[in-house]
Amino acid sequence: QVQLVESGGGLVQAGGSLRLSCAASGRTFSSYAMGWFRQAPGKEREFVAGVSWSSSTYYADSVKGRFTISRDNDKNMAYLQMHSLKPEDTAVYYCATTSNLWGGPGTYWGKGTLVTVSS
Repeated sequence: QVQLVESGGGLVQAGGSLRLSCAASGRTFSSYAMGWFRQAPGKEREFVAGVSWSSSTYYADSVKGRFTISRDNDKNMAYLQMHSLKPEDTAVYYCATTSNLWGGPGTYWGKGTLVTVSS
């Protein structure tokens, strides 16, 4: 059974940094994409960043240049390093993995970790 567990969320002031971690288990993740999504209060879940099985990375425009996604296949871990945080980055951040398209069959989600950025 695939399990994803996020950690590293918390309260940070605007301009600060946080590093989120995602521990994956249940299968070998090196062949699958890993990603981060977020959901702010009253809004829909949105894509933040992704890393393919070949370690190609891609980002939402809103976080490009501030966030960095990475993965460690030996440890079955994914990370999201966040710098220059803004109040609008406040959200629950979810780790995800997929064998195909995000949100389709074969996509698994963690339970999320809350990031709060104060102004």
